Parts: sequence; C-alpha cells; structure tokens
Amino acid sequence: MIDHTSPLAVVQAQLDAYNAKDIEALLATYAPDAQQHVLHGELLAQGHAALRPRFLARFAEPDLRARLLSRTVMGSVVVDFELITRNFPEGLGTLEMLCVYEVASGRIQRASFATGEKRLLRKAGATAA
Repeated sequence: MIDHTSPLAVVQAQLDAYNAKDIEALLATYAPDAQQHVLHGELLAQGHAALRPRFLARFAEPDLRARLLSRTVMGSVVVDFELITRNFPEGLGTLEMLCVYEVASGRIQRASFATGEKRLLRKAGATAA
C-alpha cells in the first residue's frame, strides 16, 4: 500500500516495483496521465497506455536492476541518482541516471530523466568468469 502523504514513499515504492519487475505495482505509483520526459526535453511517454510498453521492454532484460546511489527530497519533488544495470545490444553494462519525480495526490505526475555514461561490463556473447 502506498503512503499517499509521502512523496518519498511513493518514489521508493516505484523503485521497489521496478526492481521486482512488477508492472501493476509500478503503474500504481504513477498518475493515469503521468508524463515521462528527457530532462528539459522531449516527451517520452504520457499515460499508463504509453508507460506500460516502455517498462515491459526494460523488464525483458534479465539483469535489469536500479541501484539507488543518492536521494534528495524537497517537498513534492524527489531526485534520485541511480546506477542502472542493463542488457544492452552490445552486452551487459551500467548507466548512470538522474531521475526527477514530481509527486502530487500520492502519485508520480511527471518524471524527467538525464542519462549519464554507459559502461560495458561484458560484451554480448561473452561468458562471466
């Protein structure tokens, strides 16, 4: 159950659902008409119908994981700095991500993302030692 009084709790529930690859729990943290943007830029998706396939595409990656490195909360805005482990076409790697969430009425209304450096940990087809 989401604590509708705390933007921190909403964003933490979103991160937990993302790492659990639980699409229903994840969408429950977003307003039905929520927007995702590139930070200061283009609209990536709006509404659950557009968010669902974006998340499901990521959830298909077997090594997907978001690790919270730092978090700042200021009123209804929560800023997370995360290290995302992804299965890129060229291999397993990580990506730094700055995530700015705006929470109102117990749900994420708008999320903006700045993507940092991508680092490959293992090339595609290579086996772990």
